[in-house]
Parts: sequence; structure tokens; C-alpha cells
Amino acid sequence: MNECHYDKHMDFFYNRSNTDTVDDWAGTKLVIVLCVGSFFCLFIFFSNSLVIAAVIKNRKFHFPFYYLLANLAAADFFAGIAYVFLMFNTGPVSKTLTVNRWFLRQGLLDTSLTASLTNLLVIAVERHVSIMRMRVHSNLTKRRVTLLILLVWAIAIFMGSVPTLGWNCLCNISACSSLAPIYSRSYLVFWTVSNLMAFFIMVVVYLRIYMYVKRKTNVLSPHTSGSISRRRTPVKLMKTVMTVLGAFVVCWTPGLVVLLLDGLNCRQCGVQHVKRWFLLLALLNSVMNPIIYSYKDEDMYSTMKKMICCFSQENSERRPSRVPSTVLSRSDTGSQYTEDSISQGTVCNKSSS
Repeated sequence: MNECHYDKHMDFFYNRSNTDTVDDWAGTKLVIVLCVGSFFCLFIFFSNSLVIAAVIKNRKFHFPFYYLLANLAAADFFAGIAYVFLMFNTGPVSKTLTVNRWFLRQGLLDTSLTASLTNLLVIAVERHVSIMRMRVHSNLTKRRVTLLILLVWAIAIFMGSVPTLGWNCLCNISACSSLAPIYSRSYLVFWTVSNLMAFFIMVVVYLRIYMYVKRKTNVLSPHTSGSISRRRTPVKLMKTVMTVLGAFVVCWTPGLVVLLLDGLNCRQCGVQHVKRWFLLLALLNSVMNPIIYSYKDEDMYSTMKKMICCFSQENSERRPSRVPSTVLSRSDTGSQYTEDSISQGTVCNKSSS
């Protein structure tokens, strides 16, 4: 009968897996990694919060597609939390962790990946439903969208908890992986293969939907009335989603391949030397998504820009300002200053309505 090691600290498992946790995470390298990671995480929190606020604030975004896009931003925000927790529980600290704390660290990362992946699958379904009916947006009710969002997070939390629920190697040390010392190699193979298959299926589905939209738009354009921008909206939305999907696949696939090689017990693959760089690449995905939203969607860009401008204006109004006497003596300059202030206040009021 195999002995279980629930009461051991992580140094026991790291020593058995011959994983380096100190040499490569000390001194200047550790400081650089923490500084870069902290900057990325702050940007993730700020930018994805801005995306969620823009969807809530602008009535043009009160449609199922944008609600799901905001949920994808929430998944990226959650990924930022997972990376912050990882930064303070990695390197030399890893060996001092308890088994439950290590499960929490990895579970947060697994949950963030599953949430993003599942959300992209739901967006694919929403786009398919709307496009097959030749509509810009689907007729999903807010209640159904809410249930879909709850389902996304339920699946993500469950998948992130699977190793904690029992699919681990605590009672079978010989089956432990190298990169994840208390994850069973069979679980890593299942996890990576299922995610890579989902990537492939999504790419094929999105390409088919995009080609269908483009073909239908070209066929119907000469025979339909309405603005050109309205006819091109489905194509623009699909380009946005496909860019997000492409960035997601590019950023996460290398890390998943490395985990798959570790799950297959490839000892000559040198997975230990590239793990941190691929993790940083996965973190970069959560940084890229808000940039893609604002770059590909003009309405999103203008809404986010107005929110930043109004926020900075409110902060400047709270600060006591000193106006030089030479400026006050000129009535025309004062009038111009007043007009500019009124016009900026009008923009903020319009954006908030």
C-alpha cells in the first residue's frame, strides 16, 4: 500500500523532483522578475477594470457579446490576482509552502486559464447564434447571459480544484511530475491535451464563422440598405474576437506544450530552463487583451479615453490651483479658459449618460 504525504512541506517534493527553486530565483534576477511582474499586474488590474467599467457605462455595449467580453476581462483581472499570489509564493519560498498552499497557488492559475478558455468558447457560441440569424448581436436575454457567465466560473473553479480533490501524486510519489511536483503526470497529460484540443477546435470554428460572415456580407451588401459601417460591424466584431483568440493561443500554447512534455516524462527536453519565460508569456496575454479591445473597437477606445480624461479632470479640480496674476488680468484668456472647462465638463457628462 502506497504511503500518503499530506503532512509534508513542498521541500520534500521539490527535492525528489530535482527542481531548482533557489539558484535561478535569487539576487538580481529575482528583483527583475518581481519588478516586471508587478508592473504587468498593475497594468492588468487597471486596464481590465477600465474595460469592465466601459461596458457598464456605455449603453452601446449593453449586448450579450460585450457582456461576455467584460467577463473575459474579469478572467484576465483574476489572472492578475493569481500572478500576484504566485510572485509572493515562488522561488526560495516555494519549498516552505504547505501542500494546501501550493495547491491554492496552482489552482488560481488553472482557474484563470479555464475561465478565459471557457469564455472564448461561449463567445463562439454567441457569435454563431447571431451570425446564423444574420444579426449583429444575438437575442440572448440578460438572464441567460448571466447564467452563462456563472457556468463559465463554475467550470473554471471546478477544473482548478481537480488536483486538490484527489487527482494528484501525494500517495504515489513515483507518478509526480517535475514542473508541478505534487501533480500527477497523468493529470498534466489530460489537462494539456484537453486544452490544446480546445484551442484547435476554437480556431477552426472561428475561422469558419469569420469566412461565413465575410462571404454573406459581400453577397448582401449590394442588395441591403443601411450604412456601410453597420454592414461591416459583424466582420469587425469577429476580427476583434479572432485577434483575442490568436493572442490567447500564441501566449498559452508554449507553456502547455512544456507541461505536456513533462507529463510524458521527457527528461531530455530541458523543461526546467524555459518554464519561467513561458509563464511570463502567459502573463503577457492578460496585458494584451485590453489593448486589443481598444485598438480593434473604436467605440471601446473612445469610451475608455473619455473615462480616463474625466478621471484626470476630476483629480485636477480637487487640487487647489494657483493662476498667475498676468493671466487673470486678461479677460480674453480667462474667457477661453472658462469655455474649455465648460466643454470638458460637457464631454464628461455626455460620457456618463
